[in-house]
Amino acid sequence: MVLSFVNTQPGVLLYNALQLLTIFGIFKNEIDNPMPYSKFGMTIQAKKKSNTRVSSKIAMLIIYVPATIVAFIFQFILPKLSDSYTPTLAGWMVFAHFLKRDAEVLFLHKYSGDTEINTARLIGLSYAITALMICLVSNPDISNSTLSYKLGGFFFVLGELGNLYHHHLLALLRSGGNKKTGTKEYKAPSGGLFEYVATPHYFFELVAWFGIALSSEQLTSYLNFVSMTMYLLARAHNQNEWNKKKFDEKEWPRSRKNIIPFVY
Repeated sequence: MVLSFVNTQPGVLLYNALQLLTIFGIFKNEIDNPMPYSKFGMTIQAKKKSNTRVSSKIAMLIIYVPATIVAFIFQFILPKLSDSYTPTLAGWMVFAHFLKRDAEVLFLHKYSGDTEINTARLIGLSYAITALMICLVSNPDISNSTLSYKLGGFFFVLGELGNLYHHHLLALLRSGGNKKTGTKEYKAPSGGLFEYVATPHYFFELVAWFGIALSSEQLTSYLNFVSMTMYLLARAHNQNEWNKKKFDEKEWPRSRKNIIPFVY
């Protein structure tokens, strides 16, 4: 049972070891030095003239498209090239997740800023490797009668729909900025779980990644879930602190949690 849960290929074991090392430091590092994209993109380092910048829409496509391509290859191309490779349920979920993110970038989100291109490339590479490893190691023989299949599918669908809904609420708030001053205007999010936490879209993204881990039945995918959790907990903390500085008590109550309602 243990060996079926842990892929013992040297490359996978090395990747898992790197995941463990990352997990221990990612929370504090992201709190102190947030990745320079989204509204945290205009840090002192990101403002350096030497850094090449692209529009935020292009940057987000750089972040998500490579992982979509990797998952597409595993789910559609490799099965035709090799009879020994079988598409996995977790692989389909990874493909659906990143395809959804691509569609949101193109048709839902509204962007007005720019992002340092090397940051987008780094995150894009990270997601592509994540997609590759989950597609590579996930259990292809998971039965639709197993608890992992049922719970994995439930949490994945719940997470993706919840994430999409709260992204929709965020998109409704984006005013496009002040045309006279050229500055971007922000409004306090409301509706859904925004009444309880600063980042419900992060919360539901983690629910979806948990569903992927359950369906994968592999240590690698669970480590990815833990790593994503630490990363998004930190970004949620920074987002809530930003909101508290940006909005008054009436717009944004100081008692509002970061990501998990009533807890954190």
